[in-house]
Amino acid sequence: MGIAVSGTVAAHPLLAVLSETIAVARDARRGDLVGRLETLAGRIRDPRRRIVVAGLGNQGRSQFVNALLNLEICPVGDDTVTTVTAVLSHGRQARAELVLAGNEGGETTRAAVPIEQIGAVTARAPQAQGRPVLRLEIETPNRLLADGIVVVDTPGLGTHGGGGAGTVLGQAPAADAVLVLTDASTELTDPEMDFLRQVRELCPAVAVLLTKIDLYPHWRQVFEANEKHLRTAGIEVPMLPVSAVLRTHALRLQDEQLGRESGFGPVFQFLRDQVVARDQAAVQRTVALDIGSAAEHLALALGSELVALRDPERGAAAVRELQSAKSTAEQLHRRTAAWQQTLADGITDLAGDIDHDLRNRLRNIARAAEDWIDDHDPGRHWDSMDDWLTTTVGTAVGDNLLWTGTRTVRLAEQVATHFTELGAVDLPDVREKLEDNASRAGSCTLADLEPDLGFTHKVLVGVKGSYGGVVMVGLVGTLAGMALINPLSLGAGAILGGKAFRDDKQARLAKRRNDAKIAVRRYLDDVAFHTAKETKDRLHRIHRLLRDHFTAIADRTLRSLDESLRAAQQAASVESTRRTERITDLERRLHMVAELRRHSTALLTPAPPALPEGRTV
Repeated sequence: MGIAVSGTVAAHPLLAVLSETIAVARDARRGDLVGRLETLAGRIRDPRRRIVVAGLGNQGRSQFVNALLNLEICPVGDDTVTTVTAVLSHGRQARAELVLAGNEGGETTRAAVPIEQIGAVTARAPQAQGRPVLRLEIETPNRLLADGIVVVDTPGLGTHGGGGAGTVLGQAPAADAVLVLTDASTELTDPEMDFLRQVRELCPAVAVLLTKIDLYPHWRQVFEANEKHLRTAGIEVPMLPVSAVLRTHALRLQDEQLGRESGFGPVFQFLRDQVVARDQAAVQRTVALDIGSAAEHLALALGSELVALRDPERGAAAVRELQSAKSTAEQLHRRTAAWQQTLADGITDLAGDIDHDLRNRLRNIARAAEDWIDDHDPGRHWDSMDDWLTTTVGTAVGDNLLWTGTRTVRLAEQVATHFTELGAVDLPDVREKLEDNASRAGSCTLADLEPDLGFTHKVLVGVKGSYGGVVMVGLVGTLAGMALINPLSLGAGAILGGKAFRDDKQARLAKRRNDAKIAVRRYLDDVAFHTAKETKDRLHRIHRLLRDHFTAIADRTLRSLDESLRAAQQAASVESTRRTERITDLERRLHMVAELRRHSTALLTPAPPALPEGRTV
């Protein structure tokens, strides 16, 4: 059972058309068009598709990945917690490497890890030598991975050192599909619903997998309840029940019936329909638009020269039109500072707004945490506090990331308004630049509180407090002829001992609350510090992307007009003996360009729907 994701058969026609376009552009000496088209061709030749597997801790993510690939590659166990993102891809030989963050924002480095030791890799692996671990990259021979699938096994959401929702959401825009796992023991929780809402906005192909259906006989009731929760929240994603254990047994025993019961068939169908088919359609549209754009640029120069050769009077009019268009393009090029200023101001404003939004969210979380600490003994419920804080902060960072994506799209549209004189302008996909595998905000941990005192120490506190009462009242009693230790002195000792115990208890509770508030503030400060740095880096990448994209548009347009004008002007000086030969050559080239336009139109035209069997037009 496979996905058949290589897409080689479907890619051949696109590569053929692209090769023709590249040949025409190279013959016209348009290196700018050649470079753009060759980049697109490289994307088609390497059709890798990233499948991100996410979910809360202990939901069976690693076991699912093992069953999906039919490999024992990811560590599985009740006491085994994935804390490092693992990226699995195909390789001729099995090998693994840790990708480590560079010092002070420098280049990342790599450290080899023995393949038999990947199960013990943590964020503090000795191979890292104290540097932050960004991810673990694993290459292994595998049929599914060889088809172009790249599986990303992420740490559990909300687990200690797991990286939180922000790390997974940072990978979602560049992912082709996100599979969110939740086991069949309970219904979807609020943190899972928040995560689904966020990831659905970042990745169009999202599915919820209900795992461990072999362990829970009531999984169908949970399945129906989860579907109701998703409908109520307005989250339109498919839910698929699966069992990794049944899948593993089915592969080992070659049992087709067991394989169907495992539920992996619908998973592969989802990947075929929502990932492979959608990606092929997107690539086809991109190819069509780029071919159409290249054909327009090429036809402009060829057509202008042909008109000037055939009819000098019409050629003179075309030259005047080209001179006017070139003047407009030159003005736009000279006004580069205008749109770049809009871009720079937009990035600056965006950085400030995003930072303020994040800090405001974290301040609200801090207030809620301090109110809870004032009403409870944090020493008794610190683990619950840790889980709540990690989940809530992950949701806040995720919402901040979503807002970043929305604002960057608006900024790209705002910059594009400067290019309205050139007609329709395509926008870059800035959401892909939101990918951030180097997130360190999720590695922040909440400090532990000092444990409460034991029973022996509490007795000693009471005895110490009662000692003064016994002695004081006993001495007064000796003046009345009573013994040092008498009922009155014992009663006074008990009262003062109890008071000392209560005062000590209150003092230690106040100290724990104060320590808890300090720990929460320190944790939120660490999150804000790392997230702010990652946001700045992300915006710098987006800034460069938009700057290069719009600069290339202006340069291509100006170059096309300049070459068209020069060709039309030179046509007037062509000798009559060469005029016919040149016209024939131009007509041949324009015919090739027209064919490219026809291919572009055909690629953009959707295929008619298939008719049911037995029906004809």
